Amino acid sequence: MDEHASKTIPITPVPAAPDEVALYEIRRKVYPRAVHGWFAGWRWAMVWATQIVFYGLPWLMWNGRQAVLFDLGARKFTIFGLIFWPQDVIYLAVLLILSAFALFLFTAVAGRLWCGYACPQTVYTEIFLWVERKIEGDRVARMRLDGQPLSLDKAVKKTLKHTAWIVIALWTGYTFVGYFTPIRDLALRVVTFELGPWETFWILFYAFATYGNAGWMREQVCTYMCPYARFQGVMFDRDTMIIAYGPGRGEPRGARSRKVDPREKGLVDCVDCEICVQVCPTGIDIRNGLQMECIGCAACIDGCDQVMDRMGYPKGLIRYASENSLAGGYGAREMWRRVFRPRTLVYSALFIAITAAALGSLALRNPLKVDVLRDRGALAREASPGVIENVYRLHIMNTTETPQRFEIRARGVPGLEVVGVEQPVAVEASGVRNVPLRLRAAADAAEPGTHKIEIEVASVDVAGLKRDERSTFILPRP
Repeated sequence: MDEHASKTIPITPVPAAPDEVALYEIRRKVYPRAVHGWFAGWRWAMVWATQIVFYGLPWLMWNGRQAVLFDLGARKFTIFGLIFWPQDVIYLAVLLILSAFALFLFTAVAGRLWCGYACPQTVYTEIFLWVERKIEGDRVARMRLDGQPLSLDKAVKKTLKHTAWIVIALWTGYTFVGYFTPIRDLALRVVTFELGPWETFWILFYAFATYGNAGWMREQVCTYMCPYARFQGVMFDRDTMIIAYGPGRGEPRGARSRKVDPREKGLVDCVDCEICVQVCPTGIDIRNGLQMECIGCAACIDGCDQVMDRMGYPKGLIRYASENSLAGGYGAREMWRRVFRPRTLVYSALFIAITAAALGSLALRNPLKVDVLRDRGALAREASPGVIENVYRLHIMNTTETPQRFEIRARGVPGLEVVGVEQPVAVEASGVRNVPLRLRAAADAAEPGTHKIEIEVASVDVAGLKRDERSTFILPRP
């Protein structure tokens, strides 16, 4: 026998593989249960308010035109008789600043009010859930239906649900595009299959986004896609009212009969029914404390209050409360008094000041806009012996609701006159007109070189409606 064969070969033990850690959580589908109550009523009030405005506004007429139209092709934005041009971009900046301050203010006062009541994701999820409940039933019925094998009943219900979702999504996409192209013309082109490529793309794209976000992804958008959930914490403080579970009233929790005195069993008010989890659209347990996924919809408050009513316990086990009120046992009056603290007062003051300044600027805004462009091809030329001519192009914008006639004058060089323009120049209501303009002056009217001039465009029909624009007039050297 080979001497090596008898030797035992040592075997090195293989270390146990560590537990696998998933980098991404597999989605657990959330089946929110229907809930009724004070806050549910407010949510549906916001659904109705936002959707009446969104779907109805493009159809509203104002002085014979669509009341709200953002005409990107013509670079003209119409909002209830006010005409805005690219030169008015300052008002868009002001609107964004006001939106930011409003968001900061409401968040500092009561957390994620925007997310819970007015965010389009929340609003359309509520609408899609309502359709789902009407067709498939409430939480238990939907869970049972999804767990069943495919059948005729299941196929019919799923088809009806998705058809309704797609119709709502397409109408939403159509309405969205109706803000950027006249919605009545858009309707005619839809019926006659004459939609342009960009209109078709945006209707389908916005419909797909609505269908996907509100029908399929739902809480995933709020949890993983929306950045607001990430930075909301920096806008909270200890006096911000958040949706909170009162552990002093709720722990230790446990199930019991209504006839049993919970104190005899060493329990307090929470009956561990998990209704707060079942009604939550993001599927969290608010009893674990404030979490990033909480959108502040207050559905858990309504659900818990219903259970407290049935058990004969006081409401408010889950309620709006601040960290300071929970720690210090403040009452509602003291908690609301702390709403008016330096942070919220500063936000409110800035919001009011910027709003007042913007409204004042709109009230004093000159509805006549004029741009003067020099003809780069011929800066100066001799029109006749001893006469110098400069060529310009006037861009006259009449943002009033009535047609206007304008006189054009120029000054700045002795003897400067306007030629080649049939005056007065007519511009239709909310219209634009490009006017070729020639200015002439004697060659010896001033020193050779560039001279500053003012071109005045004044309304013949409305006293005081005028605009002075600066430009230059060139007198070449002989």
